[in-house]
Amino acid sequence: MDFKQLKKQSSLGSLTEKLLKEAEKMGSSSSSKDERIFTVERDKSGLGMAIIRFLPPPLGEDNAFIKLYNHGFQVNGKWFIENCPTTLDGGECPVCSANTVLWNSGLDSNKKIASSRKRKLNYYSNVYVVKNPANPELEGTVMLFRYGKKIFDKIISAMKPQFEGEDQIEVFDMWEGANFKIKVKTVKESSGSTYPNYDDSSFMAPSPLSDDDEELESIWNQCHSLQDLISSDKFKSGEELQKRLDSVLGARQVPSSTQMQEEELEDTFSSSTDVMEELEQNYTRSSSVIEDDEDMDNTLARFQELAG
Repeated sequence: MDFKQLKKQSSLGSLTEKLLKEAEKMGSSSSSKDERIFTVERDKSGLGMAIIRFLPPPLGEDNAFIKLYNHGFQVNGKWFIENCPTTLDGGECPVCSANTVLWNSGLDSNKKIASSRKRKLNYYSNVYVVKNPANPELEGTVMLFRYGKKIFDKIISAMKPQFEGEDQIEVFDMWEGANFKIKVKTVKESSGSTYPNYDDSSFMAPSPLSDDDEELESIWNQCHSLQDLISSDKFKSGEELQKRLDSVLGARQVPSSTQMQEEELEDTFSSSTDVMEELEQNYTRSSSVIEDDEDMDNTLARFQELAG
């Protein structure tokens, strides 16, 4: 862009508008796309398939998976997308605190608001991409895999079978483990909205990832740090989150949790009816207790829309 173009954008106000849009995107630590994360692409019919292998804990770390909570909702074109401090032991989150007050009010309208702003649960593991028809160039690479409670439950069931005769699978073992076949399909609701479903995904028969230990060691050395995903610098302070929340919903419409406890709920929210209705419309599918892969993917789709 040369000086004349710069001056023209200034006179039209387009430069400021562009910068404000970029600032809005950068306002969330979760809005940018991480190229290390593996996702299963779906075809035009809404189907997708891939085969992955869950890997052991990275070098110097003890866990093969970590969990991360975040919040994501939109009001009047503005997004609140932030990691939730409750991920960390002892972390306090103003959104969770406000949701508790709303839920405990006993009012259905307040419960809907709390549900629409609830924290979303994600798990992360390192995986080796065995087969990926939609993007073959990723085969043979080590990537981060983000998944929800539904797939996590399949992992736990494989490691600890509930029924007699079922063989235990060492999911995160490169020798005694098993490949995981991801099958995803698009499900359409009566409302017309769609979401991805992972019910048909399953573990294959146990087998070594490779018979060559040198190859296995090379694969293991490519694992990404999981603890880095939940390091303290990935979370904003309670004060910063409250300011961010205020900027999205409006300071007068989002009192702090302490203020909410001190005031009558009906008085507190009597001036924010429009905001409540907007949240209800945006998240009519949300529930207060269900946290699964479909819920996570719907939220991530909204994140990606924001990231452009």
